[in-house]
Amino acid sequence: METGLREFLDKINVLRIRKKVDPYLEIARILNENDGRAVMFDDVGGSEFRVVGGVCSSRENLAEALGVEEGGLLKKIGNAIKKPEEPDIVKKGACQEVTEKNVDLSKLPIPTYTRRDMGPYITSGVFIASDPEYGVNASIHRASPISRDRLVARICQRDLYRYIERSGGELDVAICIGLHPSVLLSAAISVDISVNELTIANSLKGLELIKCKTKDLYVPANSEIVLEGKITKERHEEGPFPDVTRTYDIVRDEPIIEINCITHRRNPIYQAVLPGSREHELLMGVPRESVIYNSVNKVCRCRDVLLTHGGCSWLHGVVQIEKKAPGDGKKAIKAALKAHPSMKHVVIVDEDIDIHDPEDVEWAIATRFQAGKDMIMKRERGSSLDPSAGRDRITYKMGLDATIPLNKPREKFERVRLGDEE
Repeated sequence: METGLREFLDKINVLRIRKKVDPYLEIARILNENDGRAVMFDDVGGSEFRVVGGVCSSRENLAEALGVEEGGLLKKIGNAIKKPEEPDIVKKGACQEVTEKNVDLSKLPIPTYTRRDMGPYITSGVFIASDPEYGVNASIHRASPISRDRLVARICQRDLYRYIERSGGELDVAICIGLHPSVLLSAAISVDISVNELTIANSLKGLELIKCKTKDLYVPANSEIVLEGKITKERHEEGPFPDVTRTYDIVRDEPIIEINCITHRRNPIYQAVLPGSREHELLMGVPRESVIYNSVNKVCRCRDVLLTHGGCSWLHGVVQIEKKAPGDGKKAIKAALKAHPSMKHVVIVDEDIDIHDPEDVEWAIATRFQAGKDMIMKRERGSSLDPSAGRDRITYKMGLDATIPLNKPREKFERVRLGDEE
């Protein structure tokens, strides 16, 4: 079963950097210079770990990982959300080929990405925890070592945060690093708290789990690295650190995690996600596009969804629909904003508009949209990642219906075909 990171790397184009590199800023610089492609660093400051980044930095790679064409990504993920499947449990897994005798996080070649960072940052870690009522949660959180065996992690007020509250402030956790894209995508999906994201990963590609060495938790058996530990009641300053917007997130007091066991594969690969990169955008944006796709399809026929690169693949979106009734455009706006509360601008377009072409979308707005009747604006809570919003996250959201009115001749709005253009 091809569910591991290294098995996937054998299937895609990877740039190999064989010279010795420094995890302090140099890896970040090289990843930034090669944004959009996978890069493997074979020698990182003499560490036994190799480092790879940019694995999920193109839709082509994500489609390859899920065994579909690029145009089938959203349907594939959307169907997995609707029909999750329990993974198989195995007794032996590659992630436990080596157990470190002494916990020392400094042995991991964790990159520092900018000079303002509080220190090195784990950016691809999937946190796996369990709750007696809700079950397993898998989610991605950044974390920075503050000692040989302790991390501070940014835990947003979502499912894992609720698990911690319900457990009285202490919670066993496993942090998995170096995973197949199907697991990363699934861990980035926002679903009901009762849904185990690992069941979505299994539906996407197939997944085997193994029990941790010291915790009653089950992790992907082909993980490159697993950190086993406990989220504690202790707090520590976390940040600053850049987010997907390529602006710095604020400093907060966040939970400290004590690591008591580290296991990994032989010749391990540490996986890095460059903050604000195409990979960061796609890992956040593509799963949410699928959620929007499913939501809009409940009110009208949705053809495609894009969280735009210019909107950080998070704050701005375009939704393509097959318009059948006069109110479909505004229904789509409301459904999209409800499905993705962080989005503050969304444009609805017809099937003849290429949502991946910003000029085509702007042309639709220019020729098919009237602000007086085709716009919805509302004031409500938005994204904590939006630097223009207040600390209470209250923002103004705008939806533009740039579809052709059904009560007017369609030919009036169709683009002319020049010469022999078909």
